[in-house]
Amino acid sequence: MGEAPVAELDAVLNGGGWEVGGSFEDAPLPAGPICLGKNVCYVVLAVLFNEEDRVLLVQEAKPECRGKWYLPAGRMEAGESIVAAMRREVKEETGLECEPLTLLALEERGPAWIRFAFLARPTGGTLKTLAEADAESLQAAWCAGDPRSLPLRAPDILPLLDLAARYRRSPQHPPTLPQELPCSRLCLRLLIACTGAAGDLWVLLGTAGPPRLPVVVCGASPAELRRGLRLPVLRLLRGCLSPAPPPGPMGLLGLQHRAGGVEGADGVCFNVVLSIAPGSPGAEPPEPRSPAFRWWHVEEHGLRGRILQRLRAAVPVRG
Repeated sequence: MGEAPVAELDAVLNGGGWEVGGSFEDAPLPAGPICLGKNVCYVVLAVLFNEEDRVLLVQEAKPECRGKWYLPAGRMEAGESIVAAMRREVKEETGLECEPLTLLALEERGPAWIRFAFLARPTGGTLKTLAEADAESLQAAWCAGDPRSLPLRAPDILPLLDLAARYRRSPQHPPTLPQELPCSRLCLRLLIACTGAAGDLWVLLGTAGPPRLPVVVCGASPAELRRGLRLPVLRLLRGCLSPAPPPGPMGLLGLQHRAGGVEGADGVCFNVVLSIAPGSPGAEPPEPRSPAFRWWHVEEHGLRGRILQRLRAAVPVRG
């Protein structure tokens, strides 16, 4: 019933971007834009395989982990796009050129640390040898055996290697890459779906202005920097729904970022999907407390199927 942001939904479900605008559905905006090195840290990481299914690893040169092995990874620098940062890190640490195939996972500990893990493929360059060791890495190598047999810098790459291997066998989601659209804040565009026992599907909409998917902002205060990206989602649900059901896992449909955006900001908008359950079997979604929100009953069969499919097929968000 009522108008719905069909064009926005179509773009988001396809992994594309949609202009964020300047109004948000939750707490007051943090002072000032999001800036790398000041109130956020973005890290990029890449998983690459060669034609023999060997994975690319680098031997670390940093004093605290010298000689240990890891995936090519490092911090984004101001003025870089997310993909450009990933390509630079791979080139500096391994000597190889590459192109991204998809995001494998979004890993986060709140705005203080967000890591974009890519599956990529080599496109050129020459593998770095010990004779070319520098401050970035000692060398790079294609690992044929079990990486667990090597002295690893940290075991946190093992789940990513498993995820990459599974994706190459049978992709769990469509190829997903960052879209170049400016965003001054670190925010989440929310596709919140509620499914009924009879196959009904509702989507939560913000109604301040034309109907749209709600957008919430991550706080950049010291108290919130290390709290997860789910915090503003929970804050929104508790504020607008009564009772507020616990949300399911978040999945990433896409993200948008442009280096040197508005006010020189390094903001990112994450387009995420999650589900909540009705208050009781067969019931409708919990009634919004505020007229700034309403539920839209999705009746069009094709759109309903796409939303349900994307609830099962999105880039995992790992907190």
